[in-house]
Amino acid sequence: MSKRKVLGVSFKACFGVILVCMIGIILGSFLDFQINEAVANVTTVGANFAAYGSYISYCLYPAAGMCLYLGLKKKGFPLAGKLLLLVGWFLAVYYTNSYSGSKVRGWFGYAAGESSPWISVLCWLIIATLYVWPMIVCYKVLDDGNPDKLIAVGVIILLAGVLSDTVNVWLKQVASRPRYKYLLTLEDPASEYRDWWQMVPNLAGSNDSFKSWPSGNMTIAAMLFSLPLLTDSLKKRSETKNITAFIVACLYVALYAYNRMHMTNHFLSDVCFGTLITYLIFVVVSKAFLQKNEASD
Repeated sequence: MSKRKVLGVSFKACFGVILVCMIGIILGSFLDFQINEAVANVTTVGANFAAYGSYISYCLYPAAGMCLYLGLKKKGFPLAGKLLLLVGWFLAVYYTNSYSGSKVRGWFGYAAGESSPWISVLCWLIIATLYVWPMIVCYKVLDDGNPDKLIAVGVIILLAGVLSDTVNVWLKQVASRPRYKYLLTLEDPASEYRDWWQMVPNLAGSNDSFKSWPSGNMTIAAMLFSLPLLTDSLKKRSETKNITAFIVACLYVALYAYNRMHMTNHFLSDVCFGTLITYLIFVVVSKAFLQKNEASD
């Protein structure tokens, strides 16, 4: 019997993520504005990473769909598996189109109401095609010898991913905190700065300038902490692969967090809260659906 794991890694690793987020929140609570003054520097490279960096996280949705397909097929429910495979693929396409679709359409010079609607359709098809490969790869490398585990992993990623995004959207309305890039347009940026706890519910409305807390991009990036669940479901799995996947997730999330501050979109406490919220949701959902498999595999 193996040691109990959380999201495919040890409890110490899980605690480490939570601790780092808490330290960042505490530091940000006192130094948010000063930290952004020091690191803010909008660049073209940073803008591209901000626009397309979430693609890697969204690949987890079709991967989760394939987990469900393989697991349900093995248990005698192939039709249900195909339906959920389609759901996973659709979620990736839907979220990408919602958050980054305008960037893709911009490649073709699309202007709503002016350009041909077929350009928009083409862009949608490009986005849809980009999420085919995760399903193909997962079909080849995932182990269907434990279908219950595959089903649990698929449910965790889909459910926790959608739930964390929904919670984040709601909290942005609850807090309505001004973004740093908005403050920079003012003569005295510090005059309208607000700490994360100085909430003004529903002030933001549809105004993105007041949706700094928590970071939505970090909510997406933190999904990568579920990557060890996939490596732990491989035909040729090992603890080394799980640890490697966890380290990759940590490095990527840290880079994304810096990018959000560097590009003047968020403060330190924003990115730490966004990461922590998603991580805790994934931990809770994981323990609910995968406890027996993580205790013994």
